[in-house]
Amino acid sequence: VAATRAAMARALAQLALAPDALLIDALDLPDVTLPQHSLFHADALCLSVAAASIIAKVTRDGMMVELDRHYPGYGLARHKGYGTREHQAALRQLGPAAVHRRSYAPLRALAGPSLSPEPTRPPIWP
Repeated sequence: VAATRAAMARALAQLALAPDALLIDALDLPDVTLPQHSLFHADALCLSVAAASIIAKVTRDGMMVELDRHYPGYGLARHKGYGTREHQAALRQLGPAAVHRRSYAPLRALAGPSLSPEPTRPPIWP
């Protein structure tokens, strides 16, 4: 949730036009002063949220394909970073790559307290 909120705040800061209000699927942004309304299943209730969700997923999938080229062996192009069995097995075998979130619970469980802090993101990461 923290990574999602951070990404949303970063996206908001990059908008050319400031929005009047926010309609968000399932959570809020406590550090944002704009009026906001959180709806569970907003993508099923609002066409704009549904369209934004599709754009976000297509963008994420493209990023995962590109990351797979830089970090072979993790299967990122196939599972798109979801915690599949394949992803878990790769993490056990290879350890975390620079793009793995250190806050990802299965990664913390694998590495224990010796897990290094959040790395600097590679240049292909926006």
